[in-house]
Amino acid sequence: MGKAYYKKILENNKKWVEQKLTEDKNFFKRLENGQQPPLLWIGCADSRVPANQIIGAQPGEVFVHRNIANVVVHTDMNMLSVLDYSVNALKIEHIIVCGHYGCGGVKAAMQNNSIGLIDNWIRHIKDVYRMHKKQLESITDFQERWDIFVELNVKEQVTDLAETSIVQNAWKNGQQLTLHGWAYGVGTGIVKDLDVNLSSNNDLDEIYRLNF
Repeated sequence: MGKAYYKKILENNKKWVEQKLTEDKNFFKRLENGQQPPLLWIGCADSRVPANQIIGAQPGEVFVHRNIANVVVHTDMNMLSVLDYSVNALKIEHIIVCGHYGCGGVKAAMQNNSIGLIDNWIRHIKDVYRMHKKQLESITDFQERWDIFVELNVKEQVTDLAETSIVQNAWKNGQQLTLHGWAYGVGTGIVKDLDVNLSSNNDLDEIYRLNF
């Protein structure tokens, strides 16, 4: 790859611009005037999980935050800043936490191998494993356990998202805001709605009651 790859992506940009202008000569002019996306996507940094492409969205339709294993950490100022801006400035109506099957971060949290600095980040996901240890360790097949752990991690992150002061204040003020949890199949391209859709504290209380 090297320099040839770098040159190729610059050329790809030019081709993409030409294509968009051929389809709509005002495409970039409209984007220049601002954004009003209805959706915030909190996803994994994995290169195989591109938010816009998965849901067929155009530039300007999705506000995006990505990190290793789509984790919502209450001390992460990057995530909180994105959340605050999207909820309070952009007035988005939907937030999707999207995990994906085959997630390396989730797999690392299932094992005890040290892989460096990321161990500190994975600690948050290990906490999810500890919370659901009995259920997960009852699954003997490794792949199945991994898949279920991916889903449980998403659900816990949606709950953590609902507990942030930003979401709590939005609901308190009557703002329309719904949180969703998805798991994406890298090998199929299909999204699985995990049926965790929260739009009020009543919904959050139900999650507490069910405990997944």
